[in-house]
Amino acid sequence: MNLPNRYLIVILTFVSTCVCYIERVGFSIAYTVAADAAGINQSSKGTILSTFYYGYACSQVPGGWAAQKIGGRKVLLLSFVLWSLTCFLVPLDPNRVTILVVARLLVGVAQGFIFPSIHTVLAQWVPPHERSRSVSLTTSGMYLGAAMGMLFLPSLVKLKGPESVFLAEAALGVLWSVLWFKYATDPPRSEHPKAAAAGFGESLLPTEASPRTKMENGGSTVKATKIPWKKILISRPVWAIVVNNFTFHYALYVLMNWLPTYFEQGLQLSLQEMGSSKMMPYLNMFLFSNIGGIVADHLVTKRVMSVTKTRKFLNTVGFIVASIALLALPIFRTSGGAILCSSVALGFLALGRAGFAVNHMDIAPRYAGIVMGVSNTAGTLAGIIGVDMTGRLLEAAKIKYSGLSSPESWRAVFFIPGWLCIFSSFIFLVFSTGERIFD
Repeated sequence: MNLPNRYLIVILTFVSTCVCYIERVGFSIAYTVAADAAGINQSSKGTILSTFYYGYACSQVPGGWAAQKIGGRKVLLLSFVLWSLTCFLVPLDPNRVTILVVARLLVGVAQGFIFPSIHTVLAQWVPPHERSRSVSLTTSGMYLGAAMGMLFLPSLVKLKGPESVFLAEAALGVLWSVLWFKYATDPPRSEHPKAAAAGFGESLLPTEASPRTKMENGGSTVKATKIPWKKILISRPVWAIVVNNFTFHYALYVLMNWLPTYFEQGLQLSLQEMGSSKMMPYLNMFLFSNIGGIVADHLVTKRVMSVTKTRKFLNTVGFIVASIALLALPIFRTSGGAILCSSVALGFLALGRAGFAVNHMDIAPRYAGIVMGVSNTAGTLAGIIGVDMTGRLLEAAKIKYSGLSSPESWRAVFFIPGWLCIFSSFIFLVFSTGERIFD
């Protein structure tokens, strides 16, 4: 096949995020079934479901550092091997809490290296005029994976039991690892010393001149520089990304982990009987993520808008529409209404990723993995806070309203991310930029 290497890299990273989110949704579905059968309460379920994010948070910044120093390709392969082995070796038993907690921590740590590694790889391979759609396609794999998980895994649980989900996820992880090992390569000339650490993509990206050192033969190579940690951590554009990453993942993780419970107990619906409709929120994310990437690249390349205005426009539209849908979600008491609201909310959040998520590469192409690690740490903290707090809110609502079938029981669950979306869109609108600020 005469497929350019950068396209193959993007396709493989797309598949990697797809497999990762099949695993995350799969655990939520399998554990919910097993925990309900064992009589585990909602607060305890929230604790187990949020354990993953503690491990995930710990490895975000180290993941960005490792990808920058060792190379995103190698780190990405290692992370997949580690979490796949954990899924294969650890049994799903809700009564063996310690084993489950340790296993979810390990999976979280391993998967925490994935997105900083991917951003490092893409920053090296993808030119600016393809950046939005490449990142959008790669990240849209998350939503396609979640949609596929919601569609197929409940039936797998029903036929083979919750444990079968773990084995299927491990098999997918190993298969991807084999493909990545066989077909993924480093960018050209990566044999030069510390090329990956210096952001070798500079030779592929038509950006401003970067520090170079002359070689005896008349050529030049990119000069390795120290990571500007202080400048990154005090940068307002970086914090604009951080705030929006937090809100995006708060909404995503709460819906991903608690939508099965909302359908089952809030609306008294069976996931198995809902058919393909239950995958629509995530399928919508997949579609809107790619639409956002295509629209963003069109606006930039045709000079309809500057990079800064494009990022702000798509982020604002995405988050504001998502906030309206989240605030309306508990009002609807039918499966159609709930699917519609959750689909609109998640779809437009995905559209917003063409704003804040791609912005890592705009402001710091050389340190994209590092900045992604910092902002994704905030997104992971959102998972820890949101998923666990939702369990506690529902446990309190269960006592106050004598169950979880009333809309009042779920109002706070959806109102919190709804208002966060409005706040975050304002922060991004004021403080973000599409200009490169880190050399």
